[in-house]
Amino acid sequence: MQNIFIQLRKAKGLKQTELALKMGINWRTYQTYERGQQRPCLSTLIALADFYDLTLDELTCRKR
Repeated sequence: MQNIFIQLRKAKGLKQTELALKMGINWRTYQTYERGQQRPCLSTLIALADFYDLTLDELTCRKR
């Protein structure tokens, strides 16, 4: 999941600190998501999906 976070953020031309500010979370917390050290809670996943205009399945690379 962390690779998609990096790809999406860079595609928007944002730094980790900028995205974290937009999401209302600490940038170090966001950094742990990109590194795969921690998983975001559901509310953060929803906020990220809304920000990127994706479904949760698309954001998490879930395939059926």
